Amino acid sequence: MNQKPIRAQLDFRTKAHLSYFAYYLHRISGLLLACFLPLHFFLLSRSLHGEAQLDRYLKLTDFPIFKFGEWALVTLLALHLIGGTRLLVIEFGIWKGLRKAWIQIAVLGSLVCGGVFLLLAN
Repeated sequence: MNQKPIRAQLDFRTKAHLSYFAYYLHRISGLLLACFLPLHFFLLSRSLHGEAQLDRYLKLTDFPIFKFGEWALVTLLALHLIGGTRLLVIEFGIWKGLRKAWIQIAVLGSLVCGGVFLLLAN
C-alpha cells in the first residue's frame, strides 16, 4: 500500500489574531525586562565599591542611547504591567471573552507612560 505522508496543515488565522499579538508583546517585554535586571544589579553593586566608581558608570547614562533605553524600559514596564493585569482579569473570569479593548489599552497606556516619562525626565 502506497500512502503519502500526512503533512500538518498549519492554520495561521489563529496567529493573526490580536490576542496572539498581545501574547507575544507580554512575553517579549518580560524577557527584555529580565535581561535588564542583571545590568541594573551590576550598576548598583558599583556603589558598594565607592562613590567614584559608581560615578564613572553613571556618566555612561548621559549618552542618548541610554536615554532611549530608559524610555524603552519605562514603556516595557507599563506594557508588561497593563498586559499582565489584562491576563489576570481574563483568568479570574471577571469578564468573559477576549476584550480587544484591553489589548489596545495596554499598548496605548504603555506609550502614554513612556511619553509622560520623556516629559518629566527633562
